[in-house]
Amino acid sequence: MTPPVKSTAAVNDSTITAPLQFEDNHLAIELFGSHHSHLARIEQKLDVAINARGNTVSITGPADAVEAACKVLTGLYERLEKGFGIGKEEVDASLRMTLLGGGDMKNESQTIQTRKRPITPRSPTQAAYIQAISDYELVFGLGPAGTGKTYLAVAKAVEYLIKGEVDRIILSRPAVEAGENLGFLPGDLREKVDPYLRPLYDALYDMLPSPQVIKRLESGEIEVAPLAFMRGRTLSNAFVILDEAQNATSVQMKMFLTRLGENARMVVTGDLSQVDLPKGTRSGLWEALEIAEDINGIGIVRFNADDVVRHQLVTDIVNAYDKLEEKRRTAERYQKRQNVNGRKTNGKRDVDAS
Repeated sequence: MTPPVKSTAAVNDSTITAPLQFEDNHLAIELFGSHHSHLARIEQKLDVAINARGNTVSITGPADAVEAACKVLTGLYERLEKGFGIGKEEVDASLRMTLLGGGDMKNESQTIQTRKRPITPRSPTQAAYIQAISDYELVFGLGPAGTGKTYLAVAKAVEYLIKGEVDRIILSRPAVEAGENLGFLPGDLREKVDPYLRPLYDALYDMLPSPQVIKRLESGEIEVAPLAFMRGRTLSNAFVILDEAQNATSVQMKMFLTRLGENARMVVTGDLSQVDLPKGTRSGLWEALEIAEDINGIGIVRFNADDVVRHQLVTDIVNAYDKLEEKRRTAERYQKRQNVNGRKTNGKRDVDAS
């Protein structure tokens, strides 16, 4: 590939044209996408103009945007050279990583190997999350839906199991909606709690062939169970994940965190904006985070709307809810100040009257 250079036909000092040439014509076609859809996506996101001819592209626009476009295309091409495919999701991920800074889709230390396919981070926070799981025995992944915190944790667990670094995977969730009524639901234990644990099964089937998932579930190598059934156990030589931890009570959270045994990894994921506990019950995740801040050897990774890797509408919805919540907090603070000022005024009138 040829490096980008400043064009002699630049419109002004801040506009440049950078040519990029790719050696493999077949990979260049895949890089550009069907009907140049990948190039169009990059144009839209970075506000640049990209003209393709054969295996060469010419990128024109503001210097920083052109530099970013070159970095995105170069990174995606190197991914293709390694035998990985690219689609709209990979293009968006590369744009996100470039614009937000941090992380690298090409960094093999941040690539998770599963039986079906390699999984790479799609945002800088995802990259930091993957690294934290490798570095710490206990990690908290916090943030809104669609940021990949549960999916990546399950992927990392599968990688550890395949490599023989742990003997089993244990996936758990609080069955909040079922409460104390699990015993009255029809079927055996798995049939009772499956509706609450289905997202964890979905992640497993996305990373392992179906026969392997079934075999490992039957042998106990992979265990999916509600949080209540963790009591009294010591989880050694295992990769343990607690999903939807915001719905665990303080007692449940303490019980879960103290299950950690020798040669074990534990990941706790949750979204503190979606607590489903009964009104007046404080989330155990809040308390656990307050305690974890003062303990060395615990990783805490916080995701935000920029890390959402689902449909663009999900990002917009998360942002809209965040704005609504901020308005509510502002209104509450204003109301409190008004109440305080009212009490002060009333107190002064009483003094004057006396």
